[in-house]
Amino acid sequence: MGRVGGVGMGKQWKRWGWLGLLASVLMTGCDDAPSANRHEDTCAEPRTLRVEVMSSDGAYIQGASVTATNLESNVSITGVTDDRGVTTAINETLAPSPIRVVATAGSHVTRAERVEWTCDECHCTPVPATVTLQLQD
Repeated sequence: MGRVGGVGMGKQWKRWGWLGLLASVLMTGCDDAPSANRHEDTCAEPRTLRVEVMSSDGAYIQGASVTATNLESNVSITGVTDDRGVTTAINETLAPSPIRVVATAGSHVTRAERVEWTCDECHCTPVPATVTLQLQD
């Protein structure tokens, strides 16, 4: 028996079969399962404190070691400044307690600065958001 005007069942099934498969894949995004196409979790990335380290004459210092210590738990994070004298290694994992931030470069040390945190249900934000530390001669 021959076909009468149109697409044979094999080709028609392939066409609709692929469309059905595509529709079922697209519909899986409607459940609560993880998906790469969902909006990013805004709570995932920790907030950071920007720390700038300068010499006594105002030059930014590359390679300075910056340490922030939680004043209650005594837990600390240390970062190293980049070629612009900046590190963002200090983050909200030290929150919500206040932290003490100090930098060293060679035998030079900065005065310690205190940073507080303002927290909501998602993040803790450092106050102030940027600290500039000056090495003492």
